Amino acid sequence: MSGDVLLHEGLWATASNDAQREGRKGMDFRPILAGMRPDIAEADLAICHLETPLGPKGGPFSGYPVFAVPPAIVPALVWEGYDACTTASNHALDQGFDGLQRTLRLLDAGGLAHAGSAATEADSMQPLMLDAAGVRVALISETYGTNGIPIPAGEPWSVPIIDVPTIEQRAQLARQEGAQVVIVALHWGDEYVHEPSAYQTDVARQLAKDDDIDLIYGHHAHVVQPFDRIHRTWVAYGLGNAIAQQETDMIGVWEGITARFTFTERADGRFDVTKTEFIPTFISGYDPANPKMRWLNIPDSLDNLNIADDEKVQMRAALARIKDDVNLLHARAEGLVMGR
Repeated sequence: MSGDVLLHEGLWATASNDAQREGRKGMDFRPILAGMRPDIAEADLAICHLETPLGPKGGPFSGYPVFAVPPAIVPALVWEGYDACTTASNHALDQGFDGLQRTLRLLDAGGLAHAGSAATEADSMQPLMLDAAGVRVALISETYGTNGIPIPAGEPWSVPIIDVPTIEQRAQLARQEGAQVVIVALHWGDEYVHEPSAYQTDVARQLAKDDDIDLIYGHHAHVVQPFDRIHRTWVAYGLGNAIAQQETDMIGVWEGITARFTFTERADGRFDVTKTEFIPTFISGYDPANPKMRWLNIPDSLDNLNIADDEKVQMRAALARIKDDVNLLHARAEGLVMGR
């Protein structure tokens, strides 16, 4: 699973430029994502986080603070190798319930499964079941809030707000319906803060006690947050950004991680995480005059002769920060390794 897919205008401009270079109209997000495609495509199960609602196919589109982003991102995410996206976020209702429904329709039409926001009450009650090499995996997605936008009175189930008993009930239902692994994705934490908040650690401790839950991970901080292990359950508090264009003085918004967990079946049929990895990533190439943004695997890029030396300097600094961030809780993250 990887960090926030947060589509700002610089990414649309890049996607337009990339399509034009190939003599095509519209937007092509595949070149932006191509650097991480080998890592995503090889996974038995790959999960993205689509933070923002999709606009109509012809627009209009809008960026921060109220998003409506190009739906051309959907075929690119499928091409990248993603099997599913989580959609519960503070921006889920930026375009109201109609925008939420449109987003889920477009994901369905593109063949990308989704967990989190729901278009119907029946959908909200049904855990998303995914296949990973023949293993049934349930994915639960909830958010801390919706930026003050009221959840529609007639659709109180449309955006799931983080609630420990509800998550536990969903996990139990998933097990009853045959899930062999249950993953919880939470949109939480304080923006631009690398340490997990007291709220995050409290929720994580409660959920980690639940035997029905195998893995917890999060988004929203837009910077990398640490890994932890609580009651034998791995928690990745925040994966940072996958692709975004956050022009801020805050350090860390141009970087992120893709987390990779290997599950192994025990003799009793349950699954344990037996390998925990993080792949450091970097968003390069934002130039207002000539946007050419790319999502890059840092270790691979440092060995790439085609990448400019000044970008490699930035990536080495990002790599040092990421290593510190994921290991903020050193003792409890024993066994965490950097992947490529």
